[in-house]
Amino acid sequence: MELSVIIVSYNVRHFLEQCLLSVFKALEGIDSEVFVVDNNSADGSSSMVSSRFPGARLIINHENRGFSAANNQALKLAKGKYLLILNPDTLVEEETFKKCISFMDDHPEAGAAGVRMIDGKGRFLPESKRAIPTPGTAFFKISGLSRLFPHSGLFNRYYLGNLDNNITTPAEVISGAFMFIRHEALLKTGLLDEDYFMYGEDIDYSYRLIKSGYINYYYPGTKIIHYKGESTKKEQLNVLLNFYRAMLIFVRKHFNSGKHKSYIFLVQTAIFFRAGLSLLKRVIKKLFLPLSDGLLVWAIFRLAASAWGNYRFGSEYNYPGAFTGIILPVYAMIIILSVALFSGYRKPSGVGRTLKGIFAGILVILVFYGLLPLGIRFSRAVILIGGLISLPAVALWRMFLSVVLPEFADNPFKREKKTIIVSDPEGYKGVKELLELSSREYVITGRVSISPDDISEEVLGNLQQLKEVVRINKIKEVIFASRNLNSSVIIGSIHSLADSNVSLKIASSDEKYILGSRYVNPKEYVISLDRTTFRYRLHESLKRLFK
Repeated sequence: MELSVIIVSYNVRHFLEQCLLSVFKALEGIDSEVFVVDNNSADGSSSMVSSRFPGARLIINHENRGFSAANNQALKLAKGKYLLILNPDTLVEEETFKKCISFMDDHPEAGAAGVRMIDGKGRFLPESKRAIPTPGTAFFKISGLSRLFPHSGLFNRYYLGNLDNNITTPAEVISGAFMFIRHEALLKTGLLDEDYFMYGEDIDYSYRLIKSGYINYYYPGTKIIHYKGESTKKEQLNVLLNFYRAMLIFVRKHFNSGKHKSYIFLVQTAIFFRAGLSLLKRVIKKLFLPLSDGLLVWAIFRLAASAWGNYRFGSEYNYPGAFTGIILPVYAMIIILSVALFSGYRKPSGVGRTLKGIFAGILVILVFYGLLPLGIRFSRAVILIGGLISLPAVALWRMFLSVVLPEFADNPFKREKKTIIVSDPEGYKGVKELLELSSREYVITGRVSISPDDISEEVLGNLQQLKEVVRINKIKEVIFASRNLNSSVIIGSIHSLADSNVSLKIASSDEKYILGSRYVNPKEYVISLDRTTFRYRLHESLKRLFK
């Protein structure tokens, strides 16, 4: 057998389906087998694989065993001359496997090979080629110096920043997203180290292959899309801790000799510093909106109390300290809790939900005021004035954030996204229906044809003119209908638009869902048709009626 493909999946059903479609297409004419190891997914991934891809060997785990252990389950059974560890959030070209097999055949010294990877916006992923994170290299990476000097062979050795991305070159570390391994090398080196639950196992195994006498290569002769991180929610603290834990495991395992002890201390210090910094950043991001709202509302109530006191009782009047120091902060806290109950802090925050929360909070405060003893019922007017001013003030604050920090707040005045669909007429119709049935805001500007001879009314240009169509029409979103487009064309087109600052998505061949990178827009990285909605049922009934 020529090739065994191994995919470990965890709660990424739609990405896995598209990945498998591209994999089986690329395996045509190759004596091969495909393993899918499901790590206890709760999104119907297993049933989808068994029904749609009966040719895949499905292994179902009843717990999340982690990346290394799950891959080892399939590696023990694999019979291919070459083995491919592949992430489920990837899309491969039709010729990817043939080219990799040919490359490995021509390089018998190669233990493993990786390919050119691009993300969901078409940008080159630097982890396509990496160096072993020796203590010095790891320190420069973790400390952030590699970002400051991206093309330095010293400071960015981790990503081999001084080497051309278009040239085949030895690369010490091959990414676990696409690791093409010689079976003979696996037998000599052994399985993946299961001490690594998630992250670091590819670095460790690449290093062990080198120790076994092999050379690892970066081979840019073919490209894949790697949506990067879809099966691991990177905002979760446990994922962050797993990453730094993996770095520590690797350093302690391979660089624990006397001469490296001082370096290990520096790396550990940098790791703990970055972990603490990342944790602090996440806490600040989580608390930023409620804290800033709370301060703003408290300041408004404080000014309202001062203004009303001066107007009602004279310029020398001051409310008691219990009112300004205790009661007013409690008012602000009630409003913040009310906004939270109305999902006003769901990111990005919507102005509508926030205003409903503030209004409800004012009503709660008025009820609360009525229950207070007469001795501390200081002023109903302050509640009304402060509350009424808080409504537009917080709304303006949200609008300001939507401009300077869009990840925190939605812009209520944002324009609908200008979208084009790359497709034949039938695919265009299917994607358009899906968008109409979804609750998305969009404006379909037109279609980009996949053939120069297709010149229908809605056609703005053909695939060769895609970049120019995007520029001239100021397009913000491009959707590729995969019904009659092969993976190579889609991947190449996405890569060509890497610098165009547009959102890039791929529609499934049956036009039931659209995939994009969640790092482009977390709210809509999967646009799916909800089959339970009234709109969907009505749409299906009308289709049957007029068929």
